[in-house]
Amino acid sequence: MLSSARMVAAAAMLAVVAGVLVWIYRQGGDGVRNSVERQNNEAAKSADAKRLDYDACSHSGGLWNFGAGKCERLARSGRR
Repeated sequence: MLSSARMVAAAAMLAVVAGVLVWIYRQGGDGVRNSVERQNNEAAKSADAKRLDYDACSHSGGLWNFGAGKCERLARSGRR
């Protein structure tokens, strides 16, 4: 009778330890997912800002320099 009580207690302790380990594992996964989502959001905002800069450059008659990532104004020539 004593050995069966010990086995039940050991099984209960094992279940508790396993539950705690699963909870810790999931918490770590949530942190990583949140970090990746935050990076994705920042990248999307940066891409939108550059797209708006590119559009503004085109509409103002400038030339977008993809290497430098900025708008270059065309020099006006003296001739017409």
